[in-house]
Amino acid sequence: MPKYLKPFAEMTPHDYEMLGLKAGLEIHQQLLTKKKLFCRCPAGKYSTDYDAEILRHMRPTLSELGEYDGTALMEFKTKKEIIYRINRETVCTYEMDDTPPFEINQEALEIAFQMAVLMNYKLVNEIHIARKQYLDGSIPTGFQRTTIVGVDGWILYKGHKIGLIQLGLEEDACREISDIGHQRIYNTDRLGMPLIETVTEPVLHTPQEVADVANILRWLVRSTGKVRTGIGAARQDVNVSITGGTRIEIKGVSRIPLIPLLIYNEAMRQYSLLRIRDKLKQRGITEKTFKAHAKEVTHIMTQTSWAPIAWAVKQGEKVFCVNLKGYHDILSTPTQTGKVFSKEISDRVRVIACLTRIPNILTSESAEETISSFAWTKIRKAVEADPGDALILVWGNDQDTDTAVKEIIIRAKEATIGIPSESRQALADGTNGFERILPGPERMYPDTDLPPLEFTAERVAELSRAIPKPLWEQAEKYRRLGVPDHLIIPIASSPRSVLFDKLVETVKLPVSWIYRFLFENVVAWKRAGLPVERIDETTWTTFFNRAQENPALLEAGYGLFIEFLKQPGQSFETILDRYIPPRYREADLIKLIPQTMDEESRSIVKTENRQRFLIGKVMQYCRGHIPAKRAADTLRQFCTNQKDKK
Repeated sequence: MPKYLKPFAEMTPHDYEMLGLKAGLEIHQQLLTKKKLFCRCPAGKYSTDYDAEILRHMRPTLSELGEYDGTALMEFKTKKEIIYRINRETVCTYEMDDTPPFEINQEALEIAFQMAVLMNYKLVNEIHIARKQYLDGSIPTGFQRTTIVGVDGWILYKGHKIGLIQLGLEEDACREISDIGHQRIYNTDRLGMPLIETVTEPVLHTPQEVADVANILRWLVRSTGKVRTGIGAARQDVNVSITGGTRIEIKGVSRIPLIPLLIYNEAMRQYSLLRIRDKLKQRGITEKTFKAHAKEVTHIMTQTSWAPIAWAVKQGEKVFCVNLKGYHDILSTPTQTGKVFSKEISDRVRVIACLTRIPNILTSESAEETISSFAWTKIRKAVEADPGDALILVWGNDQDTDTAVKEIIIRAKEATIGIPSESRQALADGTNGFERILPGPERMYPDTDLPPLEFTAERVAELSRAIPKPLWEQAEKYRRLGVPDHLIIPIASSPRSVLFDKLVETVKLPVSWIYRFLFENVVAWKRAGLPVERIDETTWTTFFNRAQENPALLEAGYGLFIEFLKQPGQSFETILDRYIPPRYREADLIKLIPQTMDEESRSIVKTENRQRFLIGKVMQYCRGHIPAKRAADTLRQFCTNQKDKK
């Protein structure tokens, strides 16, 4: 292990190798289906409007082996009120756990199997539905229905196979609207939508490798045209560990470019936590010798001018002090970029004790101006603190402060062990925060509402015929065709790649014109808010076939399509006929050249520049009809003749 970590921008693959970094991915991708997975409600209808609210309280249940899942017990401590906002157009009694599930959505199942074939999975021949317990309230039933479609797959990355552990098909959870105190509010419009979960093996050893593989998996599934796109349609979880550490799951990574910084900060956090453990051990503090105690100090804080505690005391809340024996300078030890160890404790207090007003704790090692040194002296005396001890103040109502004190002591004691197994939330600045205890196998158990479902080899073979070629094969083909590097992956991962391949093979036009229209121009029109979905395969085929007969149409094509998209009442053929320019012959050049001369061209003094300007104007009319060299020669001869006449 290195003695210290470099800043993110200075880290090299060798540095990560020294850390023993291992990382893997869990990618959740919504499928483009008409209905939800276990009911017949429409999928993909998002709305913040709601017709009713339902209140629930979640409680843990025993697994098949008679055990409680640690995550479920942690969520139960929070004593949350869960409020669901429901819209009658997108939710039925199944989602609210009032009726049994329907049979699994066959459209979603077929897409999932196609994805599994695309990623070289070994397919299961019988579908078994399981329940995965979730007590955070994100699913009203308290569990998610899920099934495995394929195992032991792979994708190609830099000439090597990256192993894929499994591909699952499951129902999506609710969208969180707010989480304040003991109340969490969800919107149910996303609930129950089909999604696949792709899990890679932890064989990636640099942050950039993880981002690259995430992009390959994203492009791969998008190439089918059967997944949803946009915010929230795809979500990445990143699993990270270093030598001596443990697997930490960073959840909800919405942007792939953020992955490298998130991995660096988690590696830094684990590295720092291991050093904290070693420092405590040198002081003789272990899991067995750890000591801490708490005492109420509200009476000392009645005169404080520090706003957070002063306001709390005025509201009748209590203030407690936790004395961590021998923890001097531990709370201020850096863990992530811009964060110290006390933030680990603050996060636990926020999530589990529901003390969501920030700041929710104050430590004796705070570098900011807070309570007076006189108040700290009195507190130290009250809790019998030695110079080597660290103090943490926490405030709130009786129930929440009691929970908070216990969590502070639990998290401080975990520092003697090293790195607790957690799911952590990805934050926009590239750091992460505590979300929940990492779930264990106890949360999975068989679903008794749905029978096993056979999926035959014949059915798989039929579905396999409809999937595109592997991304890496397509990319190599486009490279040979001369497609620019920045467009190779966008084309290979697009559902329009099939049409692109067909046009390249059937029309005798430069490939550059085809990819320019199908990919670059379409992106520009979409960004301009134009309804590009109106341009179907027939429209594209018609345009390029006519352009093959009349190449000058390619120059006019951009304006043609804009007019078509802006005039939904007009047929494409009608607009196309208006845009086909008259066919020019070489005999027409002598008449055409004088027509292009105007005040602007005559104002150009230098002959060479004037001729270059004029040839550009002439070619606007006859490009595709007359070779540019022939037109340029005729123009020069015309100009020479004009000069001789003078």
